[in-house]
Amino acid sequence: MTSGITSTSTTADIVAATNKSLGVDTTQNKQPGTIGKDDFLKLLVGQLQHQDPMQPADDSQFIGQMAQFSQLEQETNSAQSTSQIATQLGHATALSLIGRTVTYTDDADTSQTGTVSQVDVGSDGSASLTVGNTSGIGLGSVTEIR
Repeated sequence: MTSGITSTSTTADIVAATNKSLGVDTTQNKQPGTIGKDDFLKLLVGQLQHQDPMQPADDSQFIGQMAQFSQLEQETNSAQSTSQIATQLGHATALSLIGRTVTYTDDADTSQTGTVSQVDVGSDGSASLTVGNTSGIGLGSVTEIR
């Protein structure tokens, strides 16, 4: 079998060969040198497809790789949940400021004070305040709450 994968092949070489053999589109926007969970699974499938039948992969190595894949999946899910919790806490914090007097730093690095009258949540999930007639004030620019 001439798969182009040797014992000296790098991870990138193996992923590229696997993607080519599986007909996978690799034009997605990814940072060079990083692999995701889909790439990891493709790599694992590629290893199984292109292994030497006379010297198959060691069972303990295969089980270890599956455990790594499972751990990667759990860490990804945990990171997504943490991000959602952080976003919700940011929204709750912003909503708790309605009717309160805040001091914030504006775009000109000047300190401004006023009462929060409204909270807006953007399409990206970030919350911004409306203080007096000024809208779009990020929570990060608030320096004092009274």
